[in-house]
Amino acid sequence: MRWWKALGVAAFVGVAATGAVIVRDQRQRRAYTPEQVRERLRERVALAEASGTALPTEVEDGPVVPAWRRRLRGAAGGVHASAAAALGWLRGRVDRSV
Repeated sequence: MRWWKALGVAAFVGVAATGAVIVRDQRQRRAYTPEQVRERLRERVALAEASGTALPTEVEDGPVVPAWRRRLRGAAGGVHASAAAALGWLRGRVDRSV
């Protein structure tokens, strides 16, 4: 058997094992009754209050934006700003105060 075939078989076995672990975890999670979930959440809140960790009291009004989208938006803004500065330089209107 060639090494790339062995690598393919190992990758397939790894994906299958990962799927089995995820399924087992989901089954265990669904096995909780709603009261058990509430009890566990109350315990976690009590631990957080006892340790002095601040709990969020207000929910943000806007939707939660993933970090990758914020980074991409920041990068796009930087490209836009640099393109605008390049055009201003070409026209002789460079803002040197920045």
